[in-house]
Amino acid sequence: MYSWVSRQLRRAYEQVLRREVGEGPTHVGIIQDGNRRYARKQGGETPEGHQAGANTSEQVLNWCEELDISELTLYAFSTENFDRPLKEREPLFDIIESKLYELADSQRVHDAEVCIRALGEIQRLPERIQSAIEYAETETNQYSGFRLNVALAYGGRNELLRAACDVTAAIEAGDLRPKEIDVETIESHLYRQPIRDVDLIIRTGGDERTSNFLPWHANGNEAAVYFCAPYWPEFSKIDFLRGIRTYEAREHSWQQTRIERAVTLIQALGDIEIAEAHGIGRRLRNQLPDRGTEKVTDKLPIQHVSESKEPTETDQAQTGPAD
Repeated sequence: MYSWVSRQLRRAYEQVLRREVGEGPTHVGIIQDGNRRYARKQGGETPEGHQAGANTSEQVLNWCEELDISELTLYAFSTENFDRPLKEREPLFDIIESKLYELADSQRVHDAEVCIRALGEIQRLPERIQSAIEYAETETNQYSGFRLNVALAYGGRNELLRAACDVTAAIEAGDLRPKEIDVETIESHLYRQPIRDVDLIIRTGGDERTSNFLPWHANGNEAAVYFCAPYWPEFSKIDFLRGIRTYEAREHSWQQTRIERAVTLIQALGDIEIAEAHGIGRRLRNQLPDRGTEKVTDKLPIQHVSESKEPTETDQAQTGPAD
């Protein structure tokens, strides 16, 4: 009776969370921590924990599809994991190899047009894993419906260092000039394939650190981070929805900050020409979420000209770009 009530309560809470979240993020990255601790908790061996974690990863793909998330990056094996004993690494490699082939051959993956890609220093992995990666990527490289990145032999600092070395080599070879280096240049040398900026990072297992995960695409995008206590095999849809809610709360806060800055700017324009204030106001309204436009408009000085009037070339010259 208790377990039935518990299931009903969880189902009801899940429905509440689902109604609370809106569009959600485009790209989610997950640090799958706690597989070994889960196995010890269950009285089993480490490989059992990794196998249970692999099952959770498949569930997350379903949840992403339900929420229209376009890209998922799973942190499956870090460069630091090479320091683990061989007896731990080999069973984990067995699971990774098996899952890559399984996903590549899955009708569900092909129906959803999932494109599978590996990130990291792939050349450091055993040949059998490299072959599985090549197979999965080849079988799904024509798809664009959903992007699944699997971070293997991955370390964010190493990726940045490698990109810096590649750019330096290009300069020395005369293929690139220092003044030509920009954000796009660095991104073109990161990872084996381009990825979107990450919007939300989730870490399971109770540790509150991002472990060198996607530093360029997370920090540069001011990604939200959600830390939760369940070990990865215990991670549930409720935990996932809580993570999405954290992202949306952070996004709302950031948009509110932009609105407040815009209002402050308009208030500071009290002593300038009315036409100039309205010119800047138009630009700000185009850059703000819907709920911010009314606040900006309310702070504009009264203008005795129709708002629908198109600005003249003189108006545009007076107004200039707004920051």
